[in-house]
Amino acid sequence: MRRLNIILTIFSYFDCPLLKKGILFSGLFCITNISFSQKLVLNEKEYFETQGLNVLVFNNEYNGIFFDEKTAGIEFIHHGVRTVTGGAIRLHNTPEQWDLIPKMISRKVNKANNTIEVILRYEDFDFDSKIIVTPRGKGFVLNVVLDKPIPKILEGKAGFNMEFLPSTYFESNYLVDGKAGTFPRYPASNTETRPTSEKISQFAKHNTFDDRGRKEYIVTLPLESGKNLIFAPENPERTVKIQSDNQEVMLFDGRDLGQNGWFVARSLLPANKTGNVLTWYVEPNAIPNWTREPVIGFSQVGYLPSQKKVSVIELDKNDKVLPSASIFKLSEDGKFVEKLKADVKVWGNYLRYNYAQFDFSSVTEKGLYYIQYGDQKTNTFQIEDSIYSKTWHPTMDVWFPVQMDHMEVNEAYRTWHGKPFLDDCLQAPLNHEHFDGYKQGPTTETKYKPLERIPGMSVGGWFDAGDFDIQTFSHVSVVDSFVESWEAFKVNRDETYIDQKTQFVDIHRPDGKPDVLQQIEHGVLNLVAQVENIGHPVRGIIVPNLHQYHHLGDASTETDNLPYNPSLKTYESNRVSSGTPDDRWAFTHRTSFLDYRTAAALAGASRALKGYNDELSVKCLTLAKKLFNEANEGPKDAKDEDGPFSDFAKGSDMIAMLQLFITTKEDQYKTGFLNKIWNSLDENLRGNMNSALLAIPYMDDNYKAKLRTYVIKYKAAIDKETSDNPYAVPILKGGWGGSSQVINWARVNYYIHKSYPDVVDKEYVYKGLNYVFGCHPYSNLSFVNAVGNRSKNVAYGGNRADFTTIAGGVVPGLIFLKPDFLENKDDWPFLWGENECIIDGGAWFVFLANAANELSVKK
Repeated sequence: MRRLNIILTIFSYFDCPLLKKGILFSGLFCITNISFSQKLVLNEKEYFETQGLNVLVFNNEYNGIFFDEKTAGIEFIHHGVRTVTGGAIRLHNTPEQWDLIPKMISRKVNKANNTIEVILRYEDFDFDSKIIVTPRGKGFVLNVVLDKPIPKILEGKAGFNMEFLPSTYFESNYLVDGKAGTFPRYPASNTETRPTSEKISQFAKHNTFDDRGRKEYIVTLPLESGKNLIFAPENPERTVKIQSDNQEVMLFDGRDLGQNGWFVARSLLPANKTGNVLTWYVEPNAIPNWTREPVIGFSQVGYLPSQKKVSVIELDKNDKVLPSASIFKLSEDGKFVEKLKADVKVWGNYLRYNYAQFDFSSVTEKGLYYIQYGDQKTNTFQIEDSIYSKTWHPTMDVWFPVQMDHMEVNEAYRTWHGKPFLDDCLQAPLNHEHFDGYKQGPTTETKYKPLERIPGMSVGGWFDAGDFDIQTFSHVSVVDSFVESWEAFKVNRDETYIDQKTQFVDIHRPDGKPDVLQQIEHGVLNLVAQVENIGHPVRGIIVPNLHQYHHLGDASTETDNLPYNPSLKTYESNRVSSGTPDDRWAFTHRTSFLDYRTAAALAGASRALKGYNDELSVKCLTLAKKLFNEANEGPKDAKDEDGPFSDFAKGSDMIAMLQLFITTKEDQYKTGFLNKIWNSLDENLRGNMNSALLAIPYMDDNYKAKLRTYVIKYKAAIDKETSDNPYAVPILKGGWGGSSQVINWARVNYYIHKSYPDVVDKEYVYKGLNYVFGCHPYSNLSFVNAVGNRSKNVAYGGNRADFTTIAGGVVPGLIFLKPDFLENKDDWPFLWGENECIIDGGAWFVFLANAANELSVKK
């Protein structure tokens, strides 16, 4: 209603003829030639802004690891939503993720001239370009300046691109030189093939196109082209004009090449020219006096009667805090009645928004409620005793079964995937850098030759996330966490049929066995297979080709499921093997860190599996001791402490000793643990606190008393850390969301509360869940799919192209775009830093939900 009032006001003010005639296409069409922008100014945070619009100019750079993550270059935050990204010199009409990206050489902010200037470089082509952005009129001018002509190889390829989020412009129109068109809901533009000799190679010569011997590649052709483009003329919140002085502007649909593609506005750079070679005037519309609607943060799952209940209200910096808010309860006659009206307290500024808090802890009566702040009403939520008891069920019942590798997974009328990767796996080649961060060094560190088959690996494991690889450390973390859940809470829920012999899973079908034990077994089977068949745990197992890696849909079709046979031709098969080199590779670099952490996980699993699968339990303990001894005797890898797992590497031997002691009760492991734990806490209090707390039940009273000093110090540290934001949890500011960080923070708080309830109370556990369930910045959606009254509509899983979720997956949450923008999109699943569910995050959530439920039933 608020938006409609704005629109009607605009139409009335400009005496719109379509309004007089009663013709309103979707309520909004007559503003094609009207602009409402206010002038952009360069603010103290070094981006351009006016009320309703921010223009970021390389505040965020392209990533040299995963290349184009759609979070870099020239970007718009348009009426509170990031709608445009990737403004830069690019070498393709519609760049894919692994296409080459420019490196930013310099960025100069000239406050006197009100300009931002960046120099970009393509090192492979010795090609530099300068982009200068200057506010003018109601928008800004963008100039591309070259000191020397573009290289011959880039003629007709190098151009300036600006990318528009498709979901923002679905069901909208565009105008190109006055000719109207509709943004397609599904990609339907024209493409053509060109010789591969003309293509600019992707990262490290990888190829997203298939390998079927083709000598061509696909190019997307423009939807339209002209000198004047208008995006969404009927929607003042999303209207953007582009005018080009000297080059045609082409409009492309990047989704023809990849479902994660964006709409692209592009002008080619002219050949044989220097100086100012391209000029665009860009005018994103800004509605006068626009303010973002408040976001009322609260737990979509609800609250316990006795729990502290604080709603955090996120406000536009131009908005005013209202003095009060109310709580309404559903009465017996079916009407909502006001139960509380209380003060709203100003909290202050955090990043770009202002915040207030509404404490309704005094409401303790069970029932169904909503919050009203001004004219805004939230959706309903519950206050009940058993509010946390079922929150983890979708994660265990659905999400983890769907992630199970080497299994056919069925749910009622649906088959999620067939049996995948029965051809697992080959030894990775030497000196190879994989596109997903895996590396194989100058030796295999195994008995296998490069690309030799490793037998016995088609068993167990989970897909790490939205792609279909096995990441061993993630598996270790999941096994650890499931063992903790089993031992702490004896979660014996049984809703999944799992048959390892026939490699079949049936969701919502009990089989008389606790699901958590079956999942521990499934993870352990792959870890054991690695140690027995390879000789040690490996960094990961993943497909070798980029055209496989971006696979969406049924995981069983990512390979042909037949072992590779080099004596056969590509795509030739004898029905038991094939000549297609699509089998996954094992990256087998050995580290003492991973040996120790796998030993710890196997030692813990040995306890959990005892009495359930005794043979596997014994094997787990035997291999745990073997890995521990070999890691102790072998050289320590320096890369452990400066590589991708540096935060976890220190103290990994201590973690293994603790788990081995708990399982075996052998003094050698206890002594080793005690010899290290105190120095470890002194060096890294937060990183080692969880291990110290886990040891309490197995140590004497002196240990607990000594640890208390560290716990008090830890409490002071987290209070200081979380005091910078109104949610009072640790909010991660990076390119990967921080849901797991908050969950683990709350998990540690649970262990502290159990042993030192006078130091940390229950609220430190509940606050973590409240955040994940909706009391967080940007929106109030639950970050656990299908949990809570309103949860994520889309997520980054194997089914992301369907714009849906897998129930129970925990999304990373909010990514941070410098200098001040936290984002979690719910209309575009392909941003993995915001929406990709990972296995260890899911397992940690299962523990935390059970922990909160245990606290809720203890008086």
